[in-house]
Formats: sequence, C-alpha cells, structure tokens
Amino acid sequence: MNRGGGICGVRENRGGVLYSLVYGKVVARGIDPIEKKPLFHFHPGSEAYSIATVGCNFRCKNCQNFHISQMSKEGEKRIVGEDASPEEIVAAAMQYGCRSIAYTYTEPTIFFEFAYDTARLAHKEGICNTFITNGHITEEAIHTLAPYLDAVNVDLKGLSEDLPEGAV
Repeated sequence: MNRGGGICGVRENRGGVLYSLVYGKVVARGIDPIEKKPLFHFHPGSEAYSIATVGCNFRCKNCQNFHISQMSKEGEKRIVGEDASPEEIVAAAMQYGCRSIAYTYTEPTIFFEFAYDTARLAHKEGICNTFITNGHITEEAIHTLAPYLDAVNVDLKGLSEDLPEGAV
C-alpha cells in the first residue's frame, strides 16, 4: 500500500474523503504490565494487551518509539504492519488473560478508527481500554470514544512552554 500524506503519513484523500491506511495494520503488539503505561492505580498488577500502528502527529526528537512512530516519514514506500482485525485483537487479549487493551507505542489517535472498533468489541467482552496519547485529539473524537475508554495517560512531551520540536 502506498504511503499517505499529511504529517502522520497514514491517511489518503480519495475524492475529498480521508481514509486510514493503517486500519488493521498492527506494527507492534505485546503484553505489558499496566504499570508500564504507566497506570499505577488502574487495575494494579494486571496486564494490558498493547497494540500500535505506524504514524504520529508529532515529530519529537526524543521519541523512544521513533522507529515505528516515524516510520511513515523515513522513506518507507508502503504502510507496514501485520493484518489484524478488531476481533482478533480482542480474542488475543482474552487468550492471554489481559484485563485491558492499551493503544500505545505510537499515537492512538492516528489509528482512531481501528482503536474505536476494537474498543467497542473489547467493552462488550468486559475488557478495559486505555489510550496512551500525546493528548492532541478533537472534542468530537473524545465524545465518540468516551463510552468505551476506561483510562487515559497523556504523555508529557517536555518541560517547557514550547511545543516539542516538530509538533503541530
């Protein structure tokens, strides 16, 4: 699949409609202690099934996951990732006994549609949903996701009034 445009590089304009190029393209997944998110008072001692796609709307030079968050801008000619449906993500979380699914490693608002569909299914199965985010999300997106979101960690990107380099 060809790389998309925009700062995150993962959307394509088709006839005036933006389409996600990363829907169901999981570039990273793992089982993490919830404290690694870091959420210390949200189901302490539980595990989260963590997923990500490529892309981010920031360009922080100190990003610990730059190799996947910036992948779409580093000369890649296609969107990479392993195909996975929301149903498969929820089934994997259940299989491994994870109490939650964490949308993490990269910016989850970039793969909002995939996260949303997965979160709705997880919610039906009693699995919690957590966003680890830079906090740049629209009010409309928050209202859409809120019924299915159980915890949020907004990562601090710097200790200054200035935006992180490259952030928009």
